[in-house]
Amino acid sequence: MRPLITWKYASPQHFYPLAGKLIPWFVALTLIFGAWGLWLGLLVAPTDAQQGEGYRIIFVHVAASWMSMFLYVVMAFWAGVGLGFNTRLSSMMASAIAPTGAMFAFLSLWTGALWGKPMWGTWWVWDARLTSELILFFLYLGFIALQAAIDDPRRADKAGAILALVGVINVPIIYFSVMWWNTLHQGASVSLTKAPSMARTMLLGMLLVALCFWMYSIVMTLLRVRAIMLERERHTEWVANLKEVRP
Repeated sequence: MRPLITWKYASPQHFYPLAGKLIPWFVALTLIFGAWGLWLGLLVAPTDAQQGEGYRIIFVHVAASWMSMFLYVVMAFWAGVGLGFNTRLSSMMASAIAPTGAMFAFLSLWTGALWGKPMWGTWWVWDARLTSELILFFLYLGFIALQAAIDDPRRADKAGAILALVGVINVPIIYFSVMWWNTLHQGASVSLTKAPSMARTMLLGMLLVALCFWMYSIVMTLLRVRAIMLERERHTEWVANLKEVRP
């Protein structure tokens, strides 16, 4: 009896065409969620009583911060799978995720600075959450730089996986920093155990932008992993056949 779940798509040869078919669907979802979320956040959500219109940057800042942490965990997961099971596609996925995660960490830091200047009176403070988010950004850059510095892809994947797995400890530090230390950041407005402390329109807009960023991350990861596959598998028969069928 054949298993319901097959490992067919764990092979770059079979995952490459699947990724190409999925990309247009996730592009469409990115545009839909992005347009809907920004419309709610920028035009429909009520003005904040204390922060005025300036608070609307949170619809980008919070979603970017969530994605920077989430993508690091996903990157470390794939890197760990590649390290533990020596699977080529897993390590390629980790490499493909890293640049997008770094971009969201950078976006989180800059939108936080733009929000902090009018609200706190300063662009930057060595706040626990700001500092740990900056460390996350450096972890992404370190992962990318370490892999680029090693010529052998197998050795580069192993070295990057170790760094990624060690760096995972920083993610809960970012999330719980507002509870563990006295920081300028407010507590979480969205919790799995408590009702949200914001208007429903604000929450919906924030979640939709987060979904937009999630779909965007999938698009960029699939595009990048296809390029990595072609680079690493360029001497294989399936890539040669792929070149032959291209117009």
